[in-house]
Amino acid sequence: MRYLTVKTLAFALTLGGGLCLAQSALANPQMAVEMGCYNCHGAQLRADAPSFERLSEKFSKHKGDLAEERRHAEKLREGEFLQHFTAHQQLSPESAQKLVHWLAEGAK
Repeated sequence: MRYLTVKTLAFALTLGGGLCLAQSALANPQMAVEMGCYNCHGAQLRADAPSFERLSEKFSKHKGDLAEERRHAEKLREGEFLQHFTAHQQLSPESAQKLVHWLAEGAK
């Protein structure tokens, strides 16, 4: 019986570790640094760039709606009318999706 409990505990820890790993594969502040997001959206805002806090408020209404997050990620990469940013256009679809998800989750 003890073997089964240890085996079950080991499985649960492995599963839990896998879930943590999956969460860490999502965007985070480090990814935003690596992608250069802080250059415009950080403490010193560039031009009319919104802060991460403002972006997070905008995207939080889509929290949990992966289809809507995907749509916003595509819009981010395409740019809006007269607002084409090279940094946004150079994001891979996966990176853009992760960043939008990170923002929707509160950018923490």
